[in-house]
Amino acid sequence: MWTRLRHILEMIRFSHTLFALPFALLAAALALAAEPRVEWRWQHLVGIVVCMVAARSAAMAFNRVADWQIDARNPRTEKRHIPAGTLGVGTVALFAIGCSLAFVAGTLLFLPNKLPIILALPVLAFLMGYSYTKRFTRFAHVWLGAALALAPVCAWIALRGEVVLANPADLLAPVVLGAAVMLWVTGFDVIYACQDFEFDRQAGLRSIPAWLGIPGSLKFSAGCHLLMVILLFAMPWVYPGLGAIYLAGIVCVAALLLYEHWLVRPDDLTRVNLAFFHVNSVISVGLFLVGVADLLVK
Repeated sequence: MWTRLRHILEMIRFSHTLFALPFALLAAALALAAEPRVEWRWQHLVGIVVCMVAARSAAMAFNRVADWQIDARNPRTEKRHIPAGTLGVGTVALFAIGCSLAFVAGTLLFLPNKLPIILALPVLAFLMGYSYTKRFTRFAHVWLGAALALAPVCAWIALRGEVVLANPADLLAPVVLGAAVMLWVTGFDVIYACQDFEFDRQAGLRSIPAWLGIPGSLKFSAGCHLLMVILLFAMPWVYPGLGAIYLAGIVCVAALLLYEHWLVRPDDLTRVNLAFFHVNSVISVGLFLVGVADLLVK
């Protein structure tokens, strides 16, 4: 059983939860620091972590089930757990169902706020819908970005549901942060997808690399990351609680993104994984730390 669980966690790249969780926690910190203040309970932190981990795990497992036949034809992914026979489709599907139920159960921790429960199934449907996007749109990467952008928005709603219902403009700060996350994820997913440029074209799958080619895709990715940095710099104007420490952190984020694009070149994709995981994990955790540090200093 433990071996099977280890294989499942490897399959869904559990460590990559690090990409979105810090943004959900940052949005929670911003929501708590905003006026009017919301009551903080330990269940809130548990709920955010449980919902984030369960939702991502369910979506990733569902993606592996939906795409296993495509993965089996792709030389880069043919050794993934389902195509290689390490895990069965039924086992992974049951794991996805279990994680989905855990996500819905996690929303109960935010009661008496009922919005998380009401939105749970639409959010899951949107997350799992990503798995089919390359079959009908070249903007699958944007859909993935939007899926991760839900993290800060949903965390904010979970903590400030009554305020949001009374004043929808209260959502401006998490929406701007979520839009930055969407652009960030879209950009680095396009870089990652460049590895499958030839296969996507041969298999008739739609992606930005299959559409624009590798040089054009890297430019598209750079444009996304430029817009992301602009939105992050705009955050203090929509959320005045952020200041100098946060802005200094954004300068560092911009430098890291420049480094990421220096690592990956049209004629050299050998360092994609370094750019994909190491640089982006530093960005997500770093943004959370500087944002919370700024709030604490103030």
